[in-house]
Amino acid sequence: MSVTSHQPTGTLDVVTRPGSPAVLVTPAFDDLDDALAWLTDRRAAVRAELLHHGSLMIRGLPVRDTTDFARARDVLMPQRTGYREKATPRTDFGAGVFSSTDLPAAQPIRLHNENSYTLEFPGTLLFGCLVAPEEGGATTVGDMRAALRLLPAALRDRFAAHGWLLVRHYSDLAGLPWQTTFSTDDPAVVQQYCTENVIGYRWLTGGTLRTEQRRPAIVTHPLTGEQSWFNHYSFWNRWALDADVRDVLVETYGADGLPFDTYVGDGSPLTRAEVETLMTAYETVTVRETWQRGDLMLVDNILNAHGREAFTGDRRIVVAMGDPVTLADCEPRPEPSDGPCSTSCPVPGK
Repeated sequence: MSVTSHQPTGTLDVVTRPGSPAVLVTPAFDDLDDALAWLTDRRAAVRAELLHHGSLMIRGLPVRDTTDFARARDVLMPQRTGYREKATPRTDFGAGVFSSTDLPAAQPIRLHNENSYTLEFPGTLLFGCLVAPEEGGATTVGDMRAALRLLPAALRDRFAAHGWLLVRHYSDLAGLPWQTTFSTDDPAVVQQYCTENVIGYRWLTGGTLRTEQRRPAIVTHPLTGEQSWFNHYSFWNRWALDADVRDVLVETYGADGLPFDTYVGDGSPLTRAEVETLMTAYETVTVRETWQRGDLMLVDNILNAHGREAFTGDRRIVVAMGDPVTLADCEPRPEPSDGPCSTSCPVPGK
């Protein structure tokens, strides 16, 4: 693939080419201390590039294990953010370092903004490659400013007016149990968290929990002032599931009891065709770069969404989250609420 832009920025050498995220090529370092000293001197320039591109791969550092990764994280992203309202399984390596996501290798992961449904979320993510997969397995990224511009005006205006609604049912069999999501075995702690974080909740038969939370689908970046498509709407919508998986889940849990489902913020569904329009916008802006051992990738969590390709072979990608952002600082419209569905939401039309 031909290089279309090769732009030295101060002391940085950033390469951009179609279909790939921006890549910062560093000098060759044998010693991590020297590499981190180099990175420390250029941290401001690195962060400026991140705000411009939305994501930035850093290639050439001798990052070999989770300890090395944590040290690089402390240079690039010293303020940590916890993982709240857990939705996918991860391995915790300590010191704020996690596996990217412990899902089967054959299962690709669609683009999404980390913790887009929480009132405080990581402003920046840092991924690191400790073992590169044999084939596939790129951490995909996509510019959500561009995705927003691609949406039909009527659909964009509908989300701007009403936001999006996430409905969850917690289970040991699909998704995660509420005890894992909220890191407690005490229902009273869950209820307090939901109340404090504007989440509607309802306990169902057998101790099953249902939650509903309405959040803005479009937010304004607190530093750049740019509007960005920021949500999990299509990621967790039923029409984004493989047909066989959707049929099994509906048969098992009922049309109103899926582990995850999404609606427009007024409780109305999108049609299958409308969800496919959203997914097409994601696909259009998706870029990827094959991992090499030692690679790091910074992602601005508002400007870019991220995902994962399916892969073969061993793959060890770690992640850290930092630079917490409060939703209230992103000009949220509409304001977050606990959702309009007092009993149940309508089943999406076809």
